[in-house]
Amino acid sequence: QVQLVESGGGLVQAGGSLRLSCAASRRTFSTDTVGWFRQAPGKEREFVAAISWSSGSLYYADSVKGRFTISRHNAKNTVYLQMNSLKPEDTAVYYCAAGPITGNLRYSRYDYWGQGTQVTVSS
Repeated sequence: QVQLVESGGGLVQAGGSLRLSCAASRRTFSTDTVGWFRQAPGKEREFVAAISWSSGSLYYADSVKGRFTISRHNAKNTVYLQMNSLKPEDTAVYYCAAGPITGNLRYSRYDYWGQGTQVTVSS
């Protein structure tokens, strides 16, 4: 079993920045892909970004490209989501998830999920 713990959410004004962290209890081939998702009230869960531990490959949703950066710290088993130029429409609960190694980061299977962290962007 793998545990994922998100942190770093909060309240920020539009144009501001936040950095989310996703700490994994361990890394295996079954958790090579780590993705960030978000869900706003009344909306479906939305893919945000993903990264591969082994290759470092990245993928971003168009809505966050150029504003968000996903990265990893191998020694800390932690994946980060740096969010800049935040907009009110970025308000959501952000979840990290992990799944097996894949050749398609956008449509990877995710087997493990964190509890989520709230991000609120005020206008």
